[in-house]
Amino acid sequence: MTTTVPALGTRTAEGSALEAVLLDMDGTLVDTEGFWWDVEVEVFAALGHTLDETWRHVVVGGPMTRSAGFLIEATGADITLAELTVLLNDGFEARIGRSLPLMPGAARLLAELAAHEIPTALVSASHRRIIDRILSSLGPQYFALTVAGDEVTRTKPFPDPYLLAASGLGADPARCAVIEDTATGVAAAEAAGCQVVAVPSVAPIAPAARRTVVTSLEEVDLTFLRGLMTEMR
Repeated sequence: MTTTVPALGTRTAEGSALEAVLLDMDGTLVDTEGFWWDVEVEVFAALGHTLDETWRHVVVGGPMTRSAGFLIEATGADITLAELTVLLNDGFEARIGRSLPLMPGAARLLAELAAHEIPTALVSASHRRIIDRILSSLGPQYFALTVAGDEVTRTKPFPDPYLLAASGLGADPARCAVIEDTATGVAAAEAAGCQVVAVPSVAPIAPAARRTVVTSLEEVDLTFLRGLMTEMR
């Protein structure tokens, strides 16, 4: 976990039970889920293997150890998990160096949360080296802390990353709004006891208790997030 701006744990949202907003990165704030799949396809093509398009839904949103491990097993590629991890991170870093499109509504939402001094954290299954590269474009000033997938013993779908982020902000997980784009991330946030906003990127996500599904971040603002907490009362 890395703190990027002074701790905001003593602040709360005025007039609301919302204590913090915790955001996923790939596919939620930045339009990069497709980048990961493209890199995986290219790396395995170089190894002499063609990836089945249906596997995309299996690997999306998960930690690299799970996604890469699945692809090695599915293809029978002659490569170790450690070697593949390096190739995937290198390929992805090269792609975001060329282009880093934000999801619609992401810049506006981050600016609004910052303007109202809402404690905000970035919680990703991506490795620290990737998060730091993306932060330079996304804006490190928007996040009180960041949690990377290679900094926790158990990453998504386990609750650990979101529990760590809430603790770092001094917030009650039940009073944290989490914004996620995959079923894996949603499972992690719900296991942590957070209120979840799902913005599906690759695969559909169904509404459920403590889970609101929207089609775009353009539907999400501070009033919307505070309303989620009001409904809990």
